[in-house]
Amino acid sequence: NSSTTFERPLVLPDFQNSYGQGPDRFYFEWQDGSSGDGGVDESWGPPLDVGLNFIQWDNYAHNGGATPWESTPDNIRDFFDTGLTLNNSVSMTGGNDVASFRLSGGVMDQKGMVPNTEFKKYNLTAASNLVLAERLTAGVSAQYIKSQSDNMPTVGYNNENPVQQMIWSGRQVDLSKLEDYEKLPLSPAGTAAEGTPLNWNTVFQNNPYWVLNTNLNGLNKDRIIGNVNLKYQINDMFDISAQTGTDSWSSRVTAQKAIGSNEYQDGFFQEINRRFTELNTQVMLGFQKDLSSTLSFSLNVGGNRMDQKYSRLYGEAGSLELPDLYTLSNIKSGASTVLVNETRHERINSLLGFGQLAIQNSIFIDFSGRNDWASMLPAENNSFFYPSVSVSAILTDLLQLESPQLSFLKLRAGYGEVGSTGQLRAYELQQTFAFRDDSWGGILLPHNPSGLNNPNLKPERQKGYELGLDARLFKGRVRLDVTYYDQKNQDLIIEKEVSGASGFITALDNVGEMHNKGVELLLGFTPVKRGNLKWDIDFNFAKNTNEVVSLGEDVDALIIPDAAGNPGGQWGVTLEAREGQAYGSIVGIAFARNDAGEIIHKNGIPQTNPELQVLGNITPDWTGGVSTSVSVGGFNIGATVDAKVGGDIFTMTNTWGRYAGVLQETMIGRDAGIVGNGVKNIGTDTEPNYVPNDVVVDAETYNKGAFVNSVHESSVFDASFVKFRQLTVGYSLPMNWFKKPFFHKATVSLVGRNLAILHRNVPHIDPESAFSSANGEQGQEFGQLPSSRSIGFNVNFKF
Repeated sequence: NSSTTFERPLVLPDFQNSYGQGPDRFYFEWQDGSSGDGGVDESWGPPLDVGLNFIQWDNYAHNGGATPWESTPDNIRDFFDTGLTLNNSVSMTGGNDVASFRLSGGVMDQKGMVPNTEFKKYNLTAASNLVLAERLTAGVSAQYIKSQSDNMPTVGYNNENPVQQMIWSGRQVDLSKLEDYEKLPLSPAGTAAEGTPLNWNTVFQNNPYWVLNTNLNGLNKDRIIGNVNLKYQINDMFDISAQTGTDSWSSRVTAQKAIGSNEYQDGFFQEINRRFTELNTQVMLGFQKDLSSTLSFSLNVGGNRMDQKYSRLYGEAGSLELPDLYTLSNIKSGASTVLVNETRHERINSLLGFGQLAIQNSIFIDFSGRNDWASMLPAENNSFFYPSVSVSAILTDLLQLESPQLSFLKLRAGYGEVGSTGQLRAYELQQTFAFRDDSWGGILLPHNPSGLNNPNLKPERQKGYELGLDARLFKGRVRLDVTYYDQKNQDLIIEKEVSGASGFITALDNVGEMHNKGVELLLGFTPVKRGNLKWDIDFNFAKNTNEVVSLGEDVDALIIPDAAGNPGGQWGVTLEAREGQAYGSIVGIAFARNDAGEIIHKNGIPQTNPELQVLGNITPDWTGGVSTSVSVGGFNIGATVDAKVGGDIFTMTNTWGRYAGVLQETMIGRDAGIVGNGVKNIGTDTEPNYVPNDVVVDAETYNKGAFVNSVHESSVFDASFVKFRQLTVGYSLPMNWFKKPFFHKATVSLVGRNLAILHRNVPHIDPESAFSSANGEQGQEFGQLPSSRSIGFNVNFKF
């Protein structure tokens, strides 16, 4: 199998191309990129493309003279390369009545859209099943995965991130002239980027191409997944099986910053080595017997042990002695090395059982029970049992209802409980001391961390039931699958905020209850099925209603932690769980409004509410989509459109883009000024008298007042979307094309993914953007790499 795809950005911000860099609408002069107009990274400067000439950053190439002040409409789009992903794999299978095997190997080689970024992945898999004796069988499998990159892209609010620089870059800057940076002069002495290749602005940014080729982020990860199992059939009713499996990986991540980097004038090097191993061993005794001609029973009981071990060694040289030597030992004289060593060992012992009672091969009663003993929990609370039971009935078989109109009808119902340790990790019961990164008088200083551990934690619990229906009508030409569920999560283990007077900021505790209920629907049709012509169309719909029922005593809201366990949020916005609301409330600063909901202005600038407000919620109202496929002869054409309705996103691309004057919306009022939509107070603070706002302010003042970091409401948008997700066109080559029947099957396909956003409400970005999928980082974005539209082809040969 071989596939090749090409990627280009799907969505980029809508930039204005009428005004350039600077704070002055009438004059611009680049001095050294650090002072004067060149030290400003906003685009509130003179109008472009009207015949003006100014001294700009590339004056060195023009004998220091002025050059035309012209727009560069495609400077951001042209910065990105066409990404290329090559994915090739070979697999072989074979066997006989004694042994069978499967071998496969694959390589993925990806060149990113951001210059000089890449990622490679290698995969080798082997699996075999053997008959060792008359009643004894064995299986073994192993998989090796290697992930490697010399440079992964930097994201987020970081001047190493080229996307951030684009949100601030002057609209007259031709980024392509920065690419051949080795031929550029060095940034002037005394500037922040002294000694590095010239850039259009050196206060906050380095030359982006120099950064991408010099300040590298390396990754090297090796992973092994293996499993060995044995099964002995004692007699016709009993069998015993044992298996052990491992998932083990180690990684080395590095980050290097050259001397002269904007935030690292003396250079920087970081290395993180991680190692993780999970070992699962399980022994099961199985029983299976037909109790009568209409009744069969099966039961499996046994035990499992899971061990996880994790270690991390973090080293950082915050300043480098010698340039271009990236080792922890190359630390500048007098500077301190940061070293962090972490180890973790967790174990869960389990006894479990599961079975099934089948009646007339039409009614199936499935049941299970499991008891875990988790080392992460205190001894008195580390044992927890959770059962489940479900019943399903194939009514068409049981009641002999099968007909041309009703091909298949199945009803199901189930109840289950799940216990878990949630996000709890080892060693979070007792309070421990940690060492600071610095020392005093050569003595290492221990300190009490800001998070309070809890020796009285108990496991999280989830209880819920599910109802379902599965039907096939008109010989399978109509398909329906409906599921309704209702789940409650209790005793959630959360880091809740506590009063700073306690000496801590957060404390681990079992708090709260969360309720989820919803419906999932799959509906499919085959409108045409005639000869070798077939047309299928399928709809899917999912709606989940979520409510934070309780957060414990005296707690109305909890800030959701990010991936590192710290309180989530960006630029003063937090993502919270609030009682009575859906999980994931976006909380921040809102506009001040009168009783009629109108925005209050003062001197033409919107005012803010002194109390933090809920500005939105990341939870969607519903998701769904439609897919269709047509096959005729050797051709197959398929397409998928999906949608998300509801849910919100906080976009700092909008905030900083409006503040910097680079987005299309900042064209409003550039000449005549802006009158904000709302009211002003002509009364007093105690006795206000609101009248329509009529104060004119210039566009820069208004945008900075309405979109600056202290106002979050203006950048919270509905994140609904409709996407043309995928289109495939495939063709199976006729075997009579080949002189010899060398191929068993040969297929070629054209594939397009993430092809278009058919509808969105949030400007400038893909609504699916987010810092990460971590709880506290959803529904927020800035400087994310643009999502890609990929188009390519695939060939598959079977021999």
